[in-house]
Amino acid sequence: MPNGASTLSGKPALACARCRRAAVALALAFVALACSRPLATLEVEPPAGPKRADTEFSPSRSQRVVALARRHLGARYVWGGSGPAGFDCSGFVMYVYGQVGVGLPHNAAKQYRYGTPITRERLEPGDVVFFDGLHHNGIYIGGGRFIHARRSGGGVMISGLDESWYRARWVGGRRF
Repeated sequence: MPNGASTLSGKPALACARCRRAAVALALAFVALACSRPLATLEVEPPAGPKRADTEFSPSRSQRVVALARRHLGARYVWGGSGPAGFDCSGFVMYVYGQVGVGLPHNAAKQYRYGTPITRERLEPGDVVFFDGLHHNGIYIGGGRFIHARRSGGGVMISGLDESWYRARWVGGRRF
């Protein structure tokens, strides 16, 4: 058709071609949606990155975790640190567990999503303990004590679960 010519609808031919392409694209989208699963039944995939922590309890692994954690007593606190030169709390847990083959993210709240929930009464050495609205964590070493990287107080140290600050801010435990 020449420029300016119109179709039966009275609209320029170019506009009708756009409409047809849009209609075809919309029809293809509906077909694609009809072939896919409904949104309500989509499976949720684990977070990208490190694999889910192995939740099978292993006494030998828990002993290695505690021994590795103790080796770093006195290491300095470094915000964002995740190695022997300096640790923050979740970096310390991530580093120690990484040494025994368990990949965890560098964030206490995200680490809390992994593993098996453990009550305070059922803690075993090597379990990870969480406090302060998931802003702090450490590794339980038995006898009501845990090892952690603490900002105030000079780095990696041992504290008690019954110390008032930790008792008041207890969130829960996880076994990896």
